[in-house]
Amino acid sequence: MNNHYKESKGLHLNYSLIEEMIEEKAKVLDLGCGNGYLLKLLKDKKHIKGIGIEISQNEVIQCLEKGLSVIQGDIDEGLKQFADKSYDYVILNQTLQSTYNPDYVLDEMLRVGKKCIVSFPNFAYWRVRLYYFFKGNMPKSKVLPFEWYNTPNIHLLTIKDFFEFAKARKIKISQAIYTTRAEKRTAFQYRLLSNFFAEEAIFVISKD
Repeated sequence: MNNHYKESKGLHLNYSLIEEMIEEKAKVLDLGCGNGYLLKLLKDKKHIKGIGIEISQNEVIQCLEKGLSVIQGDIDEGLKQFADKSYDYVILNQTLQSTYNPDYVLDEMLRVGKKCIVSFPNFAYWRVRLYYFFKGNMPKSKVLPFEWYNTPNIHLLTIKDFFEFAKARKIKISQAIYTTRAEKRTAFQYRLLSNFFAEEAIFVISKD
């Protein structure tokens, strides 16, 4: 599953925030790794032992050209080739909303990873709400640059949805980072009303 996320200022911020979360020499599995940009960054900066999974043959080739270990596969089919808790981190960056079976993908991540990092665009962001209200069309932005007919985003979710999902599944959220317009946000209103003010969210999750 592709990240479908353009290499922009926002993407580089997203990558740098994920990099900060990963310990030196950690064992990392990157799901929907795209062209391998994040995996290569972690390999160069954190000296991780990493592998990616990507469905696109063209992007698999780009990963191999970067010297990365990658498997061509569909993460919606699960991670049966990986043992329980066999990775320190499993990453799903900007891909959750474009999976066909997000609950199953998350279950498999939590089975394989000691910790999991999940990021996604927040469809309850206030600018998205205003876009619906005033224009009556599916919203478009740098984070959501697609038309309604070619968007990969098939399971739209909000930060509130994810918190409720985690609570129902007894998933521990150990860290939450919110970003808006490619900037990390730590002000009071973002912590209190993240579902309204945050454009994107990054969570570190785990399950015993």
